[in-house]
Amino acid sequence: MKTPVRSALLFPLLLLSILALLTFWINKIVQPLAPKVDGSSRHDPDYIMSKFLTTQIDINGDLHYKLAALEMRHFPDDDTTYLQSPHYTQFSIGKADSQIQGLRGTVSSKGDKVELFGKVKFTRPAFGGKQESTLETEHLIIFPNQDLVRTESPVIIRQAPKTIIYATGMIYEKKLGTLTLLHNVRAHYEKPPLVVDKKRPPGVSASTKPKQTAVKRPTASNTNNARIRRRYD
Repeated sequence: MKTPVRSALLFPLLLLSILALLTFWINKIVQPLAPKVDGSSRHDPDYIMSKFLTTQIDINGDLHYKLAALEMRHFPDDDTTYLQSPHYTQFSIGKADSQIQGLRGTVSSKGDKVELFGKVKFTRPAFGGKQESTLETEHLIIFPNQDLVRTESPVIIRQAPKTIIYATGMIYEKKLGTLTLLHNVRAHYEKPPLVVDKKRPPGVSASTKPKQTAVKRPTASNTNNARIRRRYD
């Protein structure tokens, strides 16, 4: 008679134990993971470098590009690098070296994308009889391994002596030597005045006035929503 009573007492205890284990297991599943104590889950820099400078060479051993900054901060949580006052130099054999600078920038974890922000200026110095030209924008993306520079932001291109081009969006392909303007392209061009030769031609009397050449007024063209590609090398 004692066995049935003992079995009746053990069954509720066994059931409670199973319920307790089940509750513990469910609680472990729904609980969020505890944060790591090594700091890798926080967006804090793990190292900071002043007067940062890095260079890359191509397969021929020639200098490909140089990236410098006043300060570099690396963040381990997303493996990104932040730059203060970045300055990017793109080297070209037999051509002028292009200079790109901005107020701040980022470098992707693989180093295959560099982004510049704030008063970005792309300068191509005068070289080989061509005048200096500059490009100004607020955001520029550089793909060093592809020799590609692009932006979706408005750009202003100035080319000496007095050419100004406005556009929204730009793609510069170094290998092809082309600059593609994507949208809302407007150009302002002023033809430089012709220099009148003050020397008196043979057979012309001193009383004869030199022929005056009229200087054309500034001209401007508007090609909204056009996609324009031009040589830029």
